[in-house]
Amino acid sequence: MPDGELTCLRCLEERPKEELDRLLWCEECVERAKRRASRIGWGSGAVIALLVGLYIWFVVQPDLSLIPALWGATLAVAFYLGGRVAREIAIGVMRLRNRRAVEARPPEAPPASDTG
Repeated sequence: MPDGELTCLRCLEERPKEELDRLLWCEECVERAKRRASRIGWGSGAVIALLVGLYIWFVVQPDLSLIPALWGATLAVAFYLGGRVAREIAIGVMRLRNRRAVEARPPEAPPASDTG
């Protein structure tokens, strides 16, 4: 291994140490983890908004003649904040667990030679 190169713990590719962060993840692995956390976060935000909507509908039982846009805004805020919080928790858990080689891809196998 040449001087100044380290192995990314997620994809096992050798990179210059300047390209790795403090947990030895390369930029591509960080971006993939952020995209995955985004999907988890927005899905969780939708579930939270649905639960808040069900709570409002069945427990609060609002009179929809009174400013229905504010009830919709409440659901939008629940979706946005729930999604953002879930995203941050997901990325934090991914970074904290720091599973080695989770993004690694096996090398291409050389063609088999028929010797016999």
